[in-house]
Parts: sequence; C-alpha cells; structure tokens
Amino acid sequence: MTSILRSPQALQLTLALIKPDAVAHPLILEAVHQQILSNKFLIVRMRELLWRKEDCQKFYQEHEGRFFYQRLVEFMASGPIRAYILAHKDAIQFWRTLMGPTRVFRARYVAPDSIRGSFGLTDTRNTTHGSDSVVSASREIAAFFPDFSEQRWYEEEEPQLRYGPVCYSPEGGIHYAAGTGGLGPA
Repeated sequence: MTSILRSPQALQLTLALIKPDAVAHPLILEAVHQQILSNKFLIVRMRELLWRKEDCQKFYQEHEGRFFYQRLVEFMASGPIRAYILAHKDAIQFWRTLMGPTRVFRARYVAPDSIRGSFGLTDTRNTTHGSDSVVSASREIAAFFPDFSEQRWYEEEEPQLRYGPVCYSPEGGIHYAAGTGGLGPA
C-alpha cells in the first residue's frame, strides 16, 4: 500500500457506520446524522446498503473465534446500514469520542451524552462503528467505498474542503466545495 502524502494541517478521514439497530429507527438515524453535522464533520461520501454475511465475516475477521463474533456478523447482516466517510482535523479520535465506549453500560455511565450512551441497546447493538487508526480507516473505507480513491481525494477535494467555503447538500447528504456548483465528487 502506498503512503499518501498529506499536509500536516490536512483533514483526516475515518469510516463511520450506523448499524442496523439505528437505521431501523428513522428518528435515531436522523439524530445521529445531526450529531455528525453539528460536530462539524464533513461528510465526504455516504451510502446505505445491505451487507451480506460474507462481507461481515471478512470485515470482522480479526474478531473470529471470540465469543461475540457470530452474533456481531449476524446482526450486521440483519438489515440496512449507513456508511459514511467523514473528514475532520482529528476525525478518527473525534468520532470515537462522539460515539462513546463500545460497551453500552459503560457509555451510559461515563459518557451519557455520547451516541452509544444515548441510543445503544447492547454491546453488539451499540448504534455505530468507527475506525480505530489511520491504517484501519483506509482499509475500512476501501471495503465500503471501493470506487473511492483516498489519494485522489487528498490531492483534489481535501484542499478545497479545508480552505472552504463548504456547502452541505441535504439531498445528497454530503459536503462539497462551494465552487463545484453542488455537484460534489466526480
């Protein structure tokens, strides 16, 4: 994998997933979407999809053999999910903080206003997923957005989004540089 040259001030990308438990409830889905917007994340790409069991197994293969693996795979394949590529100065850590702890009981106790503290049901049905490192963000983004070129985005879109002005398209659900006329990514 080639290294992508970035400015030290460059926006960072992360993958954010809204799990089937939240997508099944339009008010929760909209509340999470609004949290993304109100925390000044730029939504670079967004899509809703049904995830096949085989895709879930591949995505979560690092957890294979652990007690929760089968339950997690079955759950993630149980209904529609929403995938985002989010950009922010420190997107990975910022999104993880906004999500709150993985364990819902802990999230309710130490981060009650977090997404998981507010909407999580169980440790599996905890509303969201987020990348935990730059390496996993690149791998996970490629899994959900195979046509997305991270290198091209850093070369072409990132500087425009970082220096603005930036607009948000409610119809497309993404942010775009104002000079592009609302067409978003090519």
